[in-house]
Amino acid sequence: MNIPENLRYTVDHEWVLIDDGKAKVGITDYAQDALGDVVFVDIPELGKKVTVGETVTEVESTKSVSDIYAPLEGEIVEINQELDDSPELLNGDPYGEGWIFILQLSETASTESLLSPNEYRELVEG
Repeated sequence: MNIPENLRYTVDHEWVLIDDGKAKVGITDYAQDALGDVVFVDIPELGKKVTVGETVTEVESTKSVSDIYAPLEGEIVEINQELDDSPELLNGDPYGEGWIFILQLSETASTESLLSPNEYRELVEG
């Protein structure tokens, strides 16, 4: 299972790349594998302000529908439009072309609830 060392993670299986006050968000390799073939991604609303744990969007697979949650507080400033036509990017490249949205972090956003790669590895490998 691929768990990149440069990312942070949530217990809900989202990954977060924080850079210059922004957070790029997607689902982990573990999540995409558990979901199976992704067939639809509900593109989140640009400009929406979100709080930690709030449902941002949904991902539909051949097995189920799963909510994607906001890992941090902020405003959605960019969305991955490619997922509209190619939802399978979540399966094929979850840490690259399969990102879902980017948050402009609020001044009060705290990363304390995010897991390190080792903590996430312990979570999914038991």
